[in-house]
Amino acid sequence: MFQCKDLLSGLEYECIKGSTDTVVSEVVNDSRKITAGCLFICIQGAKFDGHTAAAEAVQKGAAVLVVSHEVALGNKADETDVTVIRVSDTRYAMAFIAANYYGNPAKSMKIIGVTGTKGKTTTAYFVKYILEKAGYKVGLVGTVEAIIGDKVIPATNTTPESTTLQKYFQEMKEAGCQVVVMEASSQGLKMYRTQGFVFDYGIFTNLEPDHIAPDEHASFEEYLACKAMLFRQCRVGIVNCDDRHWRQVTEGHTCVLETYGFDEGAALRGSDLKLVTGPGFLGIDFKVSGLMNLEIQTDTPGKFNAYNALTAVAICRHFGVKEADIKNALLGAKVKGRIEMVKVSDDFTLMIDYAHNAMALESLLTTLREYHPSRLVCLFGCGGNRSRQRRYEMGEVSGKLADFTIITSDNPRFEEPQDIIEDIKTGIGRTDGKYIEICDRREAIRYAITHGQKGDIIVLAGKGHEDYQEIRGVKYPMDERVIIQEILMELGRDNEDTVKETGR
Repeated sequence: MFQCKDLLSGLEYECIKGSTDTVVSEVVNDSRKITAGCLFICIQGAKFDGHTAAAEAVQKGAAVLVVSHEVALGNKADETDVTVIRVSDTRYAMAFIAANYYGNPAKSMKIIGVTGTKGKTTTAYFVKYILEKAGYKVGLVGTVEAIIGDKVIPATNTTPESTTLQKYFQEMKEAGCQVVVMEASSQGLKMYRTQGFVFDYGIFTNLEPDHIAPDEHASFEEYLACKAMLFRQCRVGIVNCDDRHWRQVTEGHTCVLETYGFDEGAALRGSDLKLVTGPGFLGIDFKVSGLMNLEIQTDTPGKFNAYNALTAVAICRHFGVKEADIKNALLGAKVKGRIEMVKVSDDFTLMIDYAHNAMALESLLTTLREYHPSRLVCLFGCGGNRSRQRRYEMGEVSGKLADFTIITSDNPRFEEPQDIIEDIKTGIGRTDGKYIEICDRREAIRYAITHGQKGDIIVLAGKGHEDYQEIRGVKYPMDERVIIQEILMELGRDNEDTVKETGR
């Protein structure tokens, strides 16, 4: 049980009815979960305004209502001792209330927040991997999942709602975590999900036009401004000074700033980047100087992964991790679904990546081109009930940058898979790219493996970390790693190929 005033610690508020000495049993922000004695936070969502449920909350016996404007309390308002607290923004208030409700667990751990258009997920896993190898117990919150000790929770949002985030923090503290590394999305920052605590380290990777949409950000300027919020909410800011937006993102910062990058002015500088190839794998090699001095090798390809690795070094040096330990950890670091190489043959390289829009696919294929493959083969589909424009764009990108495209299904949802494939073909038809269409994704993967040639780089794009395929509201098991292994076992018995190529 809590006193209302204790849950409001750190907030500016006005008690317009009742008393802040009111005892509260639990904190609720979903009108369907209102219980007698609870504190109900009236949140305005995209489809429902919790303020309209104020009278219902009173009727169900809520002890406290937190509102941002006047509400109708219903006929029973005068008969109850309900307390009404008014704040300027209930989402902002909810973050502090949640932190207080769960005992401010972030104060007992080091919290790392990573923001940026690209690289958040890979960087977070790199940091977790390095720190764990150095003996730290690390919790993770991100796009793919939340990891709390041995417990893994699939993610709904990159940065969860503040009530969920604080619950995770509490569980991490109880599990003995000393450090939490989390992705701080622009939406999460905008919606105040990361308020109520201070990040020990705030990280900026890069910024490109993205997430500009009616339900996300109205403009690039707003997108940038949301990213910038992190540097007024952390103690130490660590920023990629190679990105042309870094000064704008850190304008008005209240933290100590450090820089990293391949630019000569970076405090932690990467240099002498080399692309590395071997039987069935691709990687990078580069030197680090300045705040630390070491040479880094990883089995994850591309310059952007050099940035991810350099970012991880910039963070982990604050935890006293030795140069040799960082080097050894990064050499074996893997991130599920992010240029994740799966060994199939010494003759060609096969990988899985989450690239599911034109910008990500273009970046991926351009990076892989730098390794001069004999052929660059791209297998992908597009999600149903999503923008058709994305399909045209991805088809065009693959047609231009890949030597051969295998068009297949992704998550068709409530659309016909063949209709989606036809849209992709419209895009690829704007190019001279050769392609084949194989609607069944498993068969498409089988085709890619059985037709791999010496020196090929084959990328299975779009699914990444996902282990399901969504068809008409049902998620069916589909893990590409499992499929690959099953196909390899099958090929030991049957290596007949039944699919014929087509092209332009």
